[in-house]
Amino acid sequence: MFLMGALLAASLATAVVGILVMLVLLSHPPLPVPNAYALVALSLASSAVAVYCYGWFSVRVGGPFPELCTNRNDAGADLAAIKQQYWPLRNACVYSDGPTVEHISMSVTVFVCLLAGAALVSVGTSVYLRKRVRNPSEAIS
Repeated sequence: MFLMGALLAASLATAVVGILVMLVLLSHPPLPVPNAYALVALSLASSAVAVYCYGWFSVRVGGPFPELCTNRNDAGADLAAIKQQYWPLRNACVYSDGPTVEHISMSVTVFVCLLAGAALVSVGTSVYLRKRVRNPSEAIS
């Protein structure tokens, strides 16, 4: 639990610092384009980690809602089990008559995947542009 808390704090700090550095660098051009994409990738990846850690804590403590699983659902069925998954993030109350009540929506998982995917695209773009931009000494020889 301490490790996830430390990871959440570190990733939030990294994302905020990355965004602030990007804003400062944008106000003082010229900013090398490959470096800008690398900084965006760092911020996006850190944000993905922070969102995942938030979801992990939500699952760990029983969901983001104040109420936990009730002993009986509206139909009167008894609580059969509580299922927790950490990927995809899921916390569900399973009742004896079959229905489940989800406390973590798929939106957290989708958001993590979108941020991580955008970070990968930014890294790929940065690497491609870095290889494409040649040093002046390589262009002469």
